[in-house]
Amino acid sequence: MNTPPRIPHLPRRDFLKASILAGATILAGDSLQANDPPPKTASWQAKGNRGAVAGGSAHAVNPAAQMLEQGGNAADAAATMLLAMCVTDSSLFCFGGEVPILYHDGATGKVEVIAGMGTAPKLATLEHFSKGIPRGGPASAAVPATLDAIVTLLIRHGTRTFATVAEPLLKLLAAGKEKWHADLRVTVSQLIDAEKATTDRTSGLRAVADCFYRGPVAIALDQWSRAHGGLIRAEDLAAHLTRIEEPLTANYRGYTICKCGPWTQGPCLLQALALIEGFDVQALGRNSPSTIHLAVEALKLALADRDVFYADPQYESVPMEALLNRQYTELRRPLIDPDHASRELRPGNPLGGKALLDRSDPRFGPPSVSHDTTTCLAADAAGNFVAATPSGWGGVLAGSTGVWLNSRLQSFNNWPHSPNRIIPGKRPRITLTPTLILKAGRPVLAISVAGGDGQDQTTLQLVMNYVDYGMAADASVVASRFGTNHHIGSFGQTPPSLGSLLINPDLGETTIAALKAKGHAVQTVGGALWVPCVIQRDETGGFHAAGDPRAGRHAAAISF
Repeated sequence: MNTPPRIPHLPRRDFLKASILAGATILAGDSLQANDPPPKTASWQAKGNRGAVAGGSAHAVNPAAQMLEQGGNAADAAATMLLAMCVTDSSLFCFGGEVPILYHDGATGKVEVIAGMGTAPKLATLEHFSKGIPRGGPASAAVPATLDAIVTLLIRHGTRTFATVAEPLLKLLAAGKEKWHADLRVTVSQLIDAEKATTDRTSGLRAVADCFYRGPVAIALDQWSRAHGGLIRAEDLAAHLTRIEEPLTANYRGYTICKCGPWTQGPCLLQALALIEGFDVQALGRNSPSTIHLAVEALKLALADRDVFYADPQYESVPMEALLNRQYTELRRPLIDPDHASRELRPGNPLGGKALLDRSDPRFGPPSVSHDTTTCLAADAAGNFVAATPSGWGGVLAGSTGVWLNSRLQSFNNWPHSPNRIIPGKRPRITLTPTLILKAGRPVLAISVAGGDGQDQTTLQLVMNYVDYGMAADASVVASRFGTNHHIGSFGQTPPSLGSLLINPDLGETTIAALKAKGHAVQTVGGALWVPCVIQRDETGGFHAAGDPRAGRHAAAISF
């Protein structure tokens, strides 16, 4: 049985002392000056008409807001926040991690995916992992993607240099007391020096990426990896690229929902919303027993398809068009019994035009806990929006580089016929899943959620809160939530908890009793059940940003 999420995920690194109180800031206690309070401009919610940001620590959110104040755009602000969070949220995200990004261009109206996920190294073969993929340590690291994703975002959409957006990061590192802070400061300074040796901004940003992936940093990472049992080599780093992809989209009651592709779990949100659209949840009422039941049952079906079909489409034939087809949705919707909770894993057969697979033999790994990430959103008055979900937990420190590496290979499996089996050069199917919502081609909501397999479960509720119930951003992020572990876990493929329903107890004894009567295995979970941030833009052009204060999320906004 999966362990219920405990949000935020407390770090395993002994230097971090997180204080999680209502409205508290998540701080690396030993890495920032004790008498350095969070900036007053960063709170858990904010409103403005010129731009907004939302994310993790106030010490990362505030510099991002200052970037907007100084004339930077949403891409510049997001890059600033992401780099700073490598220190302030370092138990959840790291310089050697990953960050899928959705970007809306206010000038063109286009949405694109900046696919900030690294691949399995060339040595990461099925044969190498015949006895299992480790949950941590040097051999569990995918190729680092964080830096190249940030550089790609800046090249394509930003206006600032790497040195400018990295300035808050350098200040945080200079104030830190851990050895890795000083080491990472040297590495970041190398990147800035490479940029300064060029003649224009774009060439400088490319030089930053070259220094890390094909220059002295790559050599240092290769040497450390060879000496400590890692699989990453200089050729893996040199071959890394950040793919630019079209988002997957679906219509939900007149709104366009934008997600990353099936190398993430993101499309399961589109599948779940398509199922829910066939019910009048507005009439049933927000968080009524019937609405919660329908949402959870829809999630079970969508997650079952995720576990069977989703994988890196560069390597696998993922039937995404068929999975999102309206006829397939209509075949699956009758599987939702309004009176009884499912206790089975029920993937469908989209290519065969059937509601259920004729045969499903799910495989599982050993039980384990899920891991968390952090959050990053930015928007500006020109209509540019960034929604990103940064991660990179549980890795190892790559020696004197100061770079913490991820442990993302554990999101693969080693089952020969699975679409998500580990193959060199392939991306693991990850939980990281930012969201953009458009109305008539204009962004109205950006969402980023931390919390492993619960990310799209929380996003589903945020979408319904906005579209079906007209809730404002600040009310939505603190609203009571629910979810399920009725799925195969994405970290080591842990067994499902069939029929499980996780729920905040303040939804009330009557509601909980009604859900138990429908057959749900209810477990109450206090506090923040997963960790959301949102930026909402209203019809007047105003921004409403908020992050759940129970989990130390922060937001800031600026006005003319």
